[in-house]
Amino acid sequence: MTGASARQDTVSRAGPGGARGPRERAVWSRDFALFFVARAVARLGDTMLPVALAAGLLQHGYGAGAVGLAMASTAAAFAGLVVFGGVIADRFSTRRLMIGADLVRLGTQALAAALFFAGHVVLWEICAIGVVGGVASAVFQPGVASTVPRLASDIQGANGAIRIAESAAQLAGPALAGLLVGLASPGGVFAAHAATYAVSALCLLLLRLPPLPETPHGTGGGMRAFRADLVVGWREFRSRTWLWGVIAVWCLYMIAVWGPTVPLVAAEVVQRHGPRAYGLINSALGAGTVVGGLLALRLRPRRMLRAGAVALFAFAGFPATVGAGLGVPAMAAGAAVAGAGMSFWGVMWATTVQTQVPADVLNRIHAYDVAGSLAMMPVGQALAGPAAGALGAGQVLLVAGAMSLVVAATLLAVPAIRGLVRADAVTGPAG
Repeated sequence: MTGASARQDTVSRAGPGGARGPRERAVWSRDFALFFVARAVARLGDTMLPVALAAGLLQHGYGAGAVGLAMASTAAAFAGLVVFGGVIADRFSTRRLMIGADLVRLGTQALAAALFFAGHVVLWEICAIGVVGGVASAVFQPGVASTVPRLASDIQGANGAIRIAESAAQLAGPALAGLLVGLASPGGVFAAHAATYAVSALCLLLLRLPPLPETPHGTGGGMRAFRADLVVGWREFRSRTWLWGVIAVWCLYMIAVWGPTVPLVAAEVVQRHGPRAYGLINSALGAGTVVGGLLALRLRPRRMLRAGAVALFAFAGFPATVGAGLGVPAMAAGAAVAGAGMSFWGVMWATTVQTQVPADVLNRIHAYDVAGSLAMMPVGQALAGPAAGALGAGQVLLVAGAMSLVVAATLLAVPAIRGLVRADAVTGPAG
């Protein structure tokens, strides 16, 4: 499908900071509100999933290593295929692809709910469900990057608003999951997660996106054109030192910080304090990300990546407080500070990519960004269990806290990253 109808959801902009059509608003409109709700509700379900996996697998005799493998199965499928999802999103209707991906994930989470309700929980089956969900996410995610600048001319404001919505979901999701686990079972959490994808698909179905001019792609059809699009996307990605530099540093972050932090914090807190305490700590993380999103709405730094990297120093408090065995209030405080730093970085990074990259390759560049950012996360998650067995979960989390400081310092040490000026502050695009 190569005609205009196949590409009706492709972004069309004059370039970073280019002119936009009269339909677009600075941030808020009916269509942006629908997209806002879709992202918030889907994020609500996603933040419930770690609680469900940790509580459910631990109840059935599995340990932290199994929780890490279950999470890694989704992350590996997602990271391995999202680049192809970016090419598909640049050639076809991104809205239809996102709706289809939501419906697939509705099915996978409904199946997981049925397995937990029936008490038939086998690790390989849970991992297989995670793989299918990861594939669907790989098709879904690239379209998010191109939809935001299409719905709003104030891209940083739109990203900040979405971040706040997702943060509010982070605040409510884990607490709701802990409540559902206590009142019902992990199966109830998976059922609620499935319902969030149904709501997201409905919002995207109601979204109105105007037809836009075609954008250039590889000539011909089939695999030759597909490969050509991949090559073009890679060249655009490689030509921007700030872009691949951040991704290279982020590989270290995923292996040494985020990868082990998610499953080990879940297992440690659930085992020592119960699922409700874990829900409380994740809600504190969500509250912090709300604060970070609000700051990102107000602050307009000239060098966005430098400001975001400084904020990343705050993340160390999350794994370090859990690793040190501090009480629930201290862990919640560490999570809140970490969430604020990570949220501010996220808005700065997303806005930088969406404004510095040409529209006709944005989905592919975003796919390379996501793939590179997450490629090492399943490695970190899979190694979390063995590392915890050899060193102790607390020690691994303390190392993760120290490495988060190293990552932030490394980002600031790269001139192309710390010196990049925002697109609307220069006369020409920065490369």
